[in-house]
Amino acid sequence: MTDQSLQNFDIRTFQEQMLQWYDDNKRDLPWRQTKDPYKIWVSEVMLQQTQVNTVIPYFERFMRKFPTVYHLAEADEQTVLKKWEGLGYYSRARNLHEAAREVVAIYGGQVPEEPKQLATLKGVGPYTKGAILSIAFNQPEPAVDGNVMRVYSRLLKIEEDITKYRVKKQFEETVRQTIPAHNPRDFNQSIMELGALICTPREPMCLLCPVQQHCKAFAAGIERDLPIKKKNKKQKVIPYVALLIQNDQGDFIIEQRPASGLLANMWQFPMVPIEEIGRDHLENWLYGEYGLHISLKEERGKLRHVFTHLIWEITVFTAETTDTAPLDKRLRIVQPSELETFPFPVSHLNMMKFLQEF
Repeated sequence: MTDQSLQNFDIRTFQEQMLQWYDDNKRDLPWRQTKDPYKIWVSEVMLQQTQVNTVIPYFERFMRKFPTVYHLAEADEQTVLKKWEGLGYYSRARNLHEAAREVVAIYGGQVPEEPKQLATLKGVGPYTKGAILSIAFNQPEPAVDGNVMRVYSRLLKIEEDITKYRVKKQFEETVRQTIPAHNPRDFNQSIMELGALICTPREPMCLLCPVQQHCKAFAAGIERDLPIKKKNKKQKVIPYVALLIQNDQGDFIIEQRPASGLLANMWQFPMVPIEEIGRDHLENWLYGEYGLHISLKEERGKLRHVFTHLIWEITVFTAETTDTAPLDKRLRIVQPSELETFPFPVSHLNMMKFLQEF
């Protein structure tokens, strides 16, 4: 990718066509009905690695619970995680929560519109910063994510690996040069919308594209070959046993995950990396690890949960315990009706169906 990528590219016509297409074809999405930077910020965080149709109900529920940055800042983390439950990538929620507190404490509850200040907030990277500045404040800042890089790599026939930091920074500069000063808000959203509706990853609908005449990849017949992206490393598979443990009173034992790392501070049914322990030593290991006495009962089913970098293969067992009080600070004994008040990751939400069989 070189500084010559925009040579002989009709930027003004491209801008006009994109803005007209967006005006005619944009989807009616709840975060497009406001210029409130807080709401736009929340929507952009939710939309990272998550499809629009999935995000819409979460966004609406989140806004009802936390209508302003003050409401979010004042909430406790467990409440925030509960409202995020099922959306995944929970570090997004924790970072957003912490950043909301920074906005209240440092900026008097006003989301900063100065780029350097905005970039200091927890979890606000270059894309989120650009999206907030352009959409909420109408500033000519690039908001470059995978969708945008896909569109521009095809438009300009950029045949470099978009996963490289150097290449992404060059994309940001290229996009910056094409943003119209009079309407960066709609222009940036038009590129995002084109990537979502027309210039899709596997089967781009080039015949419907409003800027097909500018697309060098289409002219060369290589639009399906771009963008170039290195293959991810093979995901590590980890077998687990998850235990639905019930005591004599009919209560269940749940466990809080560590405060850092994957799914931090979420709740789960006790889960054991079974390859490390072995089935025959499971009961002894639980006593040694938690001081918890259990009697294993029966297998109820298997679940598979895929993360970006690893896969959990979970076998779900029921178990009984005579313990009536938690013997480890990580554990809590709760009534079945209380389970819905705790934030669980999707894999453990899916185990709830087995509770009905007790």
